Parts: sequence; C-alpha cells; structure tokens
Amino acid sequence: MVGGKNASLGEMLRAGIRVPPGFAVTTHSYVEFITEAGVVEEISKILAAVNPDDVTSLDDAGTRIRKLMDKAPMPPAIANAVSEAYALLCKKCQVKELPVAVRSSATAEDLPGASFAGQQDTFLWVRGSRELLEKVKLCMSSLFTPRAISYRMKMGFPHEKVLISVGVQKIVDARAAGVMFTINPVNGDPSKVVIEGNWGLGETVVSGAVTPDKFVVDKVVFEINERITSSKTIECKYEAGKGVIHCDVPLAQQNISCLEDKEIIELVKVAKQIEDHYGSPQDIEWAIEKHKPFPFNIFILQSRPETIWSQKKKEPLLGKKTAYELLMEKALSRVKISS
Repeated sequence: MVGGKNASLGEMLRAGIRVPPGFAVTTHSYVEFITEAGVVEEISKILAAVNPDDVTSLDDAGTRIRKLMDKAPMPPAIANAVSEAYALLCKKCQVKELPVAVRSSATAEDLPGASFAGQQDTFLWVRGSRELLEKVKLCMSSLFTPRAISYRMKMGFPHEKVLISVGVQKIVDARAAGVMFTINPVNGDPSKVVIEGNWGLGETVVSGAVTPDKFVVDKVVFEINERITSSKTIECKYEAGKGVIHCDVPLAQQNISCLEDKEIIELVKVAKQIEDHYGSPQDIEWAIEKHKPFPFNIFILQSRPETIWSQKKKEPLLGKKTAYELLMEKALSRVKISS
C-alpha cells in the first residue's frame, strides 16, 4: 500500500526509532489517479515501444508519460484527503504551513536483490496544500523517469506491477546529515558501523557532490577506530526566497568535523537498534536537527537493506580459512630457537 520506503519508516516509528512525523499517500491513490485520468492505456503503449538500450527512446517515453500525468487533474477525493492530512500534521507540529519533504516510495523499492533507490523524485521544503498537491503528482509521475523505466526493464520488473506511494514528512532543518552502514562497505566487516556526513542537508553526500567526513566505529565497544575530517566546501541548505540551494561552506567551518563524538556514538546505537530490528545489514540516512538538544536532535530519514556484502556468500574473513585451519597451521609451523 505504501511502498518500501514508507513501510520502513512506519515500521521504525513502531520500533521506537526517532523518525520525522508524516503521512503516506497510498498506491491505491496512484492507481485511482491514472485510472480516472484515462491515461493507463496510453502509458502502456508508450512503454511497449521503448528500446531500453536507446537513451533517446527512454528520454522520449519518460517525457511523454510525465506530460500526460502533469495535465491530468487529481481526483477531488484524493486532493481533499491529502489536504486534510497535511492540516492535521501542521496542527500536530504547531506550525502553520509546515515545511515538508515529499518523497516517492515505489513498491519494488529497497528490495534486497535490487536497488531502485534514488530513481524517483524528492522535493524539499514544500509549504501549503496547493504546492503539496503539485509535488505529490510530480512524485507519482517520477515512476517514469528514463532511469526508472530502463532499470525496471533490465531487471525484468513489469511496469504495471510497480506502483508508487508518496511520503509527506516534516522537514528536518539539518545542521548536518548523511548516511551510515551497519557493515563496513569497503571490506564487509560486520563489527563496524561506517558513518559519512556533511554540513546541511544530506543531498550532497548521497549525490557524491562533496567528500564527506568519515567515521568507522566498533559497534560492540562503541570505539571510534577511524576518523577522517574532509575539507567540505559545499553544503545543501534552505534559504528563504531561494528554496533549497547548494552554497559555499564558510571557510572557518570547512575543516571542522560535522559531528560531535557523542552524536557519532548515538548514531551507532540507533544503527544497531535498526539492524537488530530488521535482522540484516542496513543502509541508513540520518540528519541532525539544528534547533533541538542532544539526543533529540538525531533523526532517521530512511533505512533499506545493504545490497552488496549482504548478498555475498559468507566466508571466513582471515584468508578464507577456518579458525581450526589457522590454529593447526600455527601449531605445525617450525619455531627457530637460538643457541
């Protein structure tokens, strides 16, 4: 009903993880929207003619489908339900026209064997019912970006079987943000949590626009084993009148760690809690809210299965030898005794 991302966020909320409040526009609403608009058959025809190896063909198909959906009116019942849910969220947070993040959540997203992440659109700092409804529709149509169409075809996912939900969440006005893995993505070491972060919103880290700060932490004893503070020259942040922009980080701030040690350790504790809940290594997005005190300033924005090391066959880490083989090798080795 709500796709991989939104289902995961709801599950984490129930597990006691600090996730920004919000609501989801269901996949049923998406189906009702394209059905009432009468564009289902036309979308199918356009997709049937696509050559997944031809960039021009993919671009043309994506543009045509998104134009069809953009022109279609949102059914009044759905528009009213979204507006009412937004009004309740504003009331809960005690902010008139609360700024929200509008995020896509596809039904085939975040599966252990596939990586659909980042293929649909996200809109930040959306305010008011009118703008929210516009962005909900754009999120729905982003199911047909050229990249998403191509990936589904190459992975063998039928287009009509992949549906989209839209998540609407209170924005986290982030001092710093980034990603963390509950397994070392470099060597697959499951005893480590690796955190990467930058000033501002996490988009610069996810997109690779900046070399982030990096922290490797032992998840058993909570010891920071490795600490790399990068020169962070760009950050993504909201500015009144300009919206979400990329701008220069002040010179005095560029070479300072974006996280305090207590925040690093708290992030690792949360990462362990999430990994224990799901029972598998996780790829997690986090943010540190500017205006809240520690530890209430730490928010989790997303968690999905780690898709590289967790898919590999489990083998001994030390030279692919068992502990018994290593002990026997040591016991039978020659020892030189000086005279």
